[in-house]
Amino acid sequence: MIYYEDKELLVRDMVQSDARIITEEEIAQGWNQTTEKYEMRLRHQSEGIAISLVVEYKGNVAGYINVYPDSKWGAFANQGYPEIVDFGVLEKYRRNGIGSILMDVAEKIASGYSDTVYLGVGLHGGYGSAQRMYVKRGYIPDGTGVWYGEQVCPQNADCCNDDDLVLYLYKNF
Repeated sequence: MIYYEDKELLVRDMVQSDARIITEEEIAQGWNQTTEKYEMRLRHQSEGIAISLVVEYKGNVAGYINVYPDSKWGAFANQGYPEIVDFGVLEKYRRNGIGSILMDVAEKIASGYSDTVYLGVGLHGGYGSAQRMYVKRGYIPDGTGVWYGEQVCPQNADCCNDDDLVLYLYKNF
């Protein structure tokens, strides 16, 4: 299915060949990546629990985003709220408005399920541009504090500032 199209961008459902392309591009960026994560998203899409999207920029796969309409994870788990998960734009395609279009499409999909959408954002500097984007788009902290993995990180607890250390944010439409 096509969700958005203009002269440079096309947002569509993720397909199997995208997993390999995205993985290879992320490895070229220096990331430690496998196709496993994208294959899981494709399974979730085929099971009807996720909408997994890819954006093409001038015909090249440039990014991805996933919407879980009734997420089972995070701060709003099992409350009927959609979660935006695993959002990324490949480095060589950044600063072309691709992330904003992907978020627009994901939020439009999410708004079809609820008046609230949420997401978790990492806290290390690698997530700085995403953190700023979410604030500009009206997302606010959910008030539960920092999470590590699938649970709230208690005050004074030791944790590692890796991709599992997140702050959940939400937005009302």
